Amino acid sequence: MTEIVPAPAESRIVTPETAERRPYWDAQEAVEEVIRLYGRSVAFLSDSFDAVLKDGDLDHRYRAYYPEISLATTTHARVDSRLAFGHVPRPGRYATTVTRPDLFERYLVDQIALLIRNHGQPVLVGDSTTPIPLHFAFGEGTYVDGSMAERLDRPLRDVFDVPDLEATDDRIVNGNHETGPGEEMPLAPFTAQRVDYSLHRLSHYTATHPAHFQNFVLFTNYQFYIDEFCMMAREMMMRGGDGYVEFVEPGNVVTSPGEAKPHQGVAPSRLPQMPAYHLKRADGHGITMVNIGVGPSNAKTITDHIAVLRPHAWLMLGHCAGLRNSQELGDYVLAHAYVREDHVLDADLPVWVPIPALAEVQVALEKAVEEVTGLSGYELKKIMRTGTVATIDNRNWELRDHREPVERLSQSRAIALDMESATIAANGFRFRVPYGTLLCVSDKPLHGELKLPGMATEFYKRQVAQHLRIGMRALELMSELPSERVHSRKLRSFFETAFQ
Repeated sequence: MTEIVPAPAESRIVTPETAERRPYWDAQEAVEEVIRLYGRSVAFLSDSFDAVLKDGDLDHRYRAYYPEISLATTTHARVDSRLAFGHVPRPGRYATTVTRPDLFERYLVDQIALLIRNHGQPVLVGDSTTPIPLHFAFGEGTYVDGSMAERLDRPLRDVFDVPDLEATDDRIVNGNHETGPGEEMPLAPFTAQRVDYSLHRLSHYTATHPAHFQNFVLFTNYQFYIDEFCMMAREMMMRGGDGYVEFVEPGNVVTSPGEAKPHQGVAPSRLPQMPAYHLKRADGHGITMVNIGVGPSNAKTITDHIAVLRPHAWLMLGHCAGLRNSQELGDYVLAHAYVREDHVLDADLPVWVPIPALAEVQVALEKAVEEVTGLSGYELKKIMRTGTVATIDNRNWELRDHREPVERLSQSRAIALDMESATIAANGFRFRVPYGTLLCVSDKPLHGELKLPGMATEFYKRQVAQHLRIGMRALELMSELPSERVHSRKLRSFFETAFQ
């Protein structure tokens, strides 16, 4: 049923019947209602769009709203302060808009259940006042004939709502969101429209649906790592999966346990900018690997978008320049601090903000290196050094006068140099996603050790497989921890959203 609400202009706004807020004490029932409301709204917009194209009726404006989850509390009573999430910081009214509840169902149930338990109050579910842009109402893979829309004699934005970039920002996670008089405080780090924006960009950049992304993510700056990951994943599938239920490649190409070849999807004619590969588990605790290419811009772009999926951790595996003469080609660098000269995050996270090492991630990485290499104690220290990684935005820094950059690197106590690690760590800090870095020394430019073509080939063959196994093992170790252990309180600011 729809109701027609008079508008101030000559047109009328047509909307689905408003769903008033209703209280829910059961998290699963609350999420089921969110799913129902969202499905009703996007179906309304899709059907209305088809009708407009068919009938040419431009005398109405069609609008549907995101569903909303809200909570009100009046007490200052303290909750379990060991938790990094699942509670609001002070009395008041809190709310968040929600999109794609089918994709986030498990996450939403967990977050809502914590709220109800910790505050002894029901959550409210109903329609928000935020319109769903038409572009975000279409399902993944939907084809829209643009030529038909172009034949309309009025702009599409006169008939439907379109994305509003003024409302699609990171003010909440950046900590500079200001709640106006009478407004509800944010309950989640991202608004529905911000999430929708990133979900669409993820499909574009990675050529895989967001639904395939797993809770643990590996980033690399070399295709060699992706080739090795694919080979290992396909071997796992042929053996029966080894606990994983699918392997998904760009084009949503799916291989299932027991299969030697994919049974679903079509590989793209050319790889996207940052292709993603997903070794999936039934509970979502599998591993996604993304080739981000070279440079801090790509590193920021992809983490900006993956962050809305609320992963449990991401790690950077890649090559770096070793800065110490004591290092050997093939040695590992476990970052415990970063020098940020990537500059892409300067406007969002000032360079004076420290990026701390996270104990759970560091322990998992060190333990993984020990397990995979079979080394311990002093022998382990011979091949892995813990220290500061410097990330820069100038790949050819060696071509400038060395004295000034070398002096700064020495003063910072840096032991390795790359172009992505600090960006990924800093965006993890900004988005409250646990992060870590394990690099492999591939050259030593300050000491005249550069790889010759033959040396490079042998180096990659020897080190990539071991390095990748270490990264995957570290994520498996973290996946065995309770989520409250992984999501460190180090990443929480003074006033945080209840949803992690």
